[in-house]
Amino acid sequence: MPSILLLLQTAAPSPVATAPEKLPAWLSLIYLAGLLVIVLLLLLSILRSWHRQEARANNPNELPKEVRDRLGSTSTNRGLRALRVLFVMCAVAVFGFHVYWARYAESSNERFQELSYKDLRVRRLSESTLRGWIYDRKKRPLALYRREADGSITRDYPMDSALAHLFGSDRGDPGLERALFGTQSGAVPEAWQIVTGKSAEQKANSDVVITIDRDLQQAAVDQLKGKHGAVVVLNPQTGDVLAIYSEPSYSLKEVQDEATWIKLEANERDKPLVSRALGAYYIPGSTFKTVTMTAAHLAGLQNTQFTCSGSGYVAAPGANPIFDDGGAGEVHGRIPIDTAFEVSCNQYFAQMGVLLGPDRLKRAAQLLGIGAYNTSAEALRGRKEPELWNASTDAIKRALAPREATIVTGPKITKYDLALEGYGQGYAGQMTPFQMALAAAAIGNMEGKLLKTKIEVNRGPEVFNQVMQPQMAARLREIMGLVTGGSSGTARGVFSPVHAAGIITGGKTGTGQKVVPLYDPKTGAPLTRLRVEKDAKGNIIRQYQETMMDEQHPRIDAWFLCIAPLSRPQLAIAVVVEGGGYGSKSAAPIAAALVLKAKDLGYFGNVVTTNQGAQPRQDRRPKPPPATSPRPPANTR
Repeated sequence: MPSILLLLQTAAPSPVATAPEKLPAWLSLIYLAGLLVIVLLLLLSILRSWHRQEARANNPNELPKEVRDRLGSTSTNRGLRALRVLFVMCAVAVFGFHVYWARYAESSNERFQELSYKDLRVRRLSESTLRGWIYDRKKRPLALYRREADGSITRDYPMDSALAHLFGSDRGDPGLERALFGTQSGAVPEAWQIVTGKSAEQKANSDVVITIDRDLQQAAVDQLKGKHGAVVVLNPQTGDVLAIYSEPSYSLKEVQDEATWIKLEANERDKPLVSRALGAYYIPGSTFKTVTMTAAHLAGLQNTQFTCSGSGYVAAPGANPIFDDGGAGEVHGRIPIDTAFEVSCNQYFAQMGVLLGPDRLKRAAQLLGIGAYNTSAEALRGRKEPELWNASTDAIKRALAPREATIVTGPKITKYDLALEGYGQGYAGQMTPFQMALAAAAIGNMEGKLLKTKIEVNRGPEVFNQVMQPQMAARLREIMGLVTGGSSGTARGVFSPVHAAGIITGGKTGTGQKVVPLYDPKTGAPLTRLRVEKDAKGNIIRQYQETMMDEQHPRIDAWFLCIAPLSRPQLAIAVVVEGGGYGSKSAAPIAAALVLKAKDLGYFGNVVTTNQGAQPRQDRRPKPPPATSPRPPANTR
């Protein structure tokens, strides 16, 4: 508020906004009044009809003789009553349709929210009202007003494209800025307010402090530069969103031009308008083993050992054998769950998925905010999850709601499908970076709770679910520590400098293969080919354009989950790099850089492990029997 008042005092006076036209408001009120009069007359007519029917039933001789002879005593009235009822039902349907779009579409209809910026009343309201300033958690401005040389006032974004997906523009899906400052249609004055000269109260001039750290956000931008992917950084103890970024992004200033917006929207190859952190689905690969491991502990199966052999694991007769990344040459022998997680053993977690079964896997998934459905069709609906957010208004929750991550756990799912889900393939291929950060955050929370994420600094923590007991969470953190600090950990080499700096971490690498469309290199539009369907006689039934998929060269996405420091995590990080290859090669270094940046920013304080000679705790667990063939070198995933 003070920042806006100061700006207004120094700025040239702006022209008074034109009052909304009264004619549409009068017409709306006349329509409503006329509708009420019609409904009232219909009700009176029905009452009179019932009264006459009762009187004539008592004395039917009052009817004219010709009427009694030709129509009988009730035929005509029955037809008239049916017409009245039909008319009332039509009137109620029309009025209900009007009420839905005026009152409820804003909160329940995604298409309406996306196109609401085209409403002239909303555009006028947005342009005539100064919004509050937005500050990061350290009170540095992220959205503000500046006075230009000609005296005009313009909205400025110091980080612009770095926060474009979070703030959103006045076009397309509403973002945080539209949600904070009430530029939705619900803020438009009512007809009676316009006619009487009153104005609607607007939430506009209050400054807002959000949980984003400007320096950490910029570090995420720098790490993803030139790549396609996303980064999510949460505080698992509070639910604060410290950084969230998707690359490629766009400029908030440039999309004020409609032609630029249309061009960006048409780019289906890069999808710069889509927040990959919240709205893009990826195959999680081995990072989903974090979910399977959580499910195993919740089910009391954490002491189960399985055999990883050179012949692979066959989940059901006739099914393809499941191997580890190194094929038949990668054999781990009979191993417990901590070793399997450390070396990222596919065969172990495939067998654990089958042992868990759909019900126990479903329970763990739902505790973590993952939707579990009976069929793949239900899992592909892509609904949004505003319930994962802790916010002051429903508008903020809707604006930041991620697409629901899903798995299939129905009664018709096969053992082979369960095996694939166990290590992050098959029906587990609908994960978002935001959801995987939540899975890491639940383990990172000292009480085993999954907190709702929040973007407003002044909000207290809210619990989404008590996922596990504190002792179980501590054990899972210890196992995650093997990935970055164990002798065979898949990210040991990448995190050696981090541990050398005194920060003991935990993590999980992942690699997901995804078949993607072929795109035109110039326009970014997907390539298509004509498909023709014919009947048995050779007659054409239909013709359609089919998107061409690059079956020969699937995209290999790199993942990494991280919690740091292990003693009391202040960060839960999810990183995905499209086409990045192994998670340890491209995603893990980004997470390591963010951890070091957070240390420089003072996030760890006294909770950082300063004993640089500390040894990982895997030395205390029983050693597995020797494998039948040598283990692969570390950092292969």
